[in-house]
Amino acid sequence: MGYRFIDHTADIAFEVEGETLADLLKNSADAFNKAFTYPEELSKERVERIEMESDGADYLLLKWLNELLFLFDTEFFAAKEINVEVDEEKFSAKGILKGSTINPELVKVEPKAITLHDFKVEKRNGWYAFVVIDI
Repeated sequence: MGYRFIDHTADIAFEVEGETLADLLKNSADAFNKAFTYPEELSKERVERIEMESDGADYLLLKWLNELLFLFDTEFFAAKEINVEVDEEKFSAKGILKGSTINPELVKVEPKAITLHDFKVEKRNGWYAFVVIDI
């Protein structure tokens, strides 16, 4: 599946799946970018590196999305290509994001916050998450 958007009142919500936790983070970044930008308009002229550790998969995804939100909100950076490595035992991630600074006029809607309302991460046959982003 990768990801799919869910109708949600006054917010953006999506389900995301991945075979591995790294896939889940990558697919969540793809969903984030699709929700707020036009990915086909992005280039790969800029590289951002992000690293994080957490106490569990849920907080790792939350930190990951908050980092994407920070880059988007403060620098209008969005990634076209995402490479991520995850240590599933230590719940740590290293990401290389290749993207560009986007023209603010091409932002579909501005995200405000990744909410904890209905937020969940589960290990099923692979990984699953439900994410709500306040707009």
